[in-house]
Amino acid sequence: MQKTPTPPPIPLTVIGGFLGAGKTSLVVHWLKQAQGQRIAVLVNDFGAINIDAELLSESNSDTIALSNGCVCCQIGGDLSQALLQVLDRPQPFDAIVIEASGVSDPWPIAQIALADKRLSLHGVLVVVDAAAVRGHAADPLLHDSLLRQLRAADLLVLNKTDLCSADEIHSCTTWLHDTVGPVTCLHSQHGQLPLSLLQTDWEPQAQATTHVCSEQCSHEHEHEHATSHSHHGADHASLFTSESRSPAQVFHTAWLREQLQQTPAWVMRLKGWVRTHEHGWSEIQFAGRHASVQRVRHTPVQARVLTIALRSPLQARAMPSWMDAVWGAASTADL
Repeated sequence: MQKTPTPPPIPLTVIGGFLGAGKTSLVVHWLKQAQGQRIAVLVNDFGAINIDAELLSESNSDTIALSNGCVCCQIGGDLSQALLQVLDRPQPFDAIVIEASGVSDPWPIAQIALADKRLSLHGVLVVVDAAAVRGHAADPLLHDSLLRQLRAADLLVLNKTDLCSADEIHSCTTWLHDTVGPVTCLHSQHGQLPLSLLQTDWEPQAQATTHVCSEQCSHEHEHEHATSHSHHGADHASLFTSESRSPAQVFHTAWLREQLQQTPAWVMRLKGWVRTHEHGWSEIQFAGRHASVQRVRHTPVQARVLTIALRSPLQARAMPSWMDAVWGAASTADL
């Protein structure tokens, strides 16, 4: 009796990077460029995934199904369980992408691919905010978490280069190479990278035809490097705190932009949806000391603003009153 051929393992890519570096922009760009490829994306929070309405096929509390055959699945509290649900689907996916949280070490997540024969580890891609990364690295409270992410990378993506001068980009690229060694580094704006990165080798020779690689360097970076250093690090719950609000008011856009520009230094990341006089439903973003207010691509269920802050005595005293002053009275809070 002839054996049924074993299907090839599905390549799994982990996307890491600090809060606001541009991981979600990259994921959404890839999903829109899928062109028949079935991609499963596992994320921690659907609030960060803003998919154009015409691409949506079906949505529930756990999964967003897209009209091109791709899906986004919410990790919730159990990454392994979410991954098994993806693997057990009748029609296999061409690729699986896991978007790690902005404060997590991507390497332990990548090791999951080594534990299931249905998966093969394609690699760890770490997105870097070109304008903010060195400032974060200089903060003694953030240094270890950030360096752990960078050192797990098989491919570095220096994002938001449109916000930097040529000299700043060169200086940051040099700093990355001095910090983590000879890892291939691509430059991007708004996470605009080719979908072919999910299938191609990340050696420099394979990147020469992507038209996005502005820095070539030898790549002798094997996964074994990551097993030799500690991944225990700092307790994220002791470093960061988060709080969310559901503002009922309609904001004047100019006032809102001014408030975002004056965001306290202890705020690491802010994102969400509110209503404004100019745009109606608007998406707000704050990361790396840069802020934006723009019209949403699909209507949210409700207004919601999530703020992630660096935990400190100053933050503990100031955050509640700042949140009340800008976003209104507390509605939900989480740590």
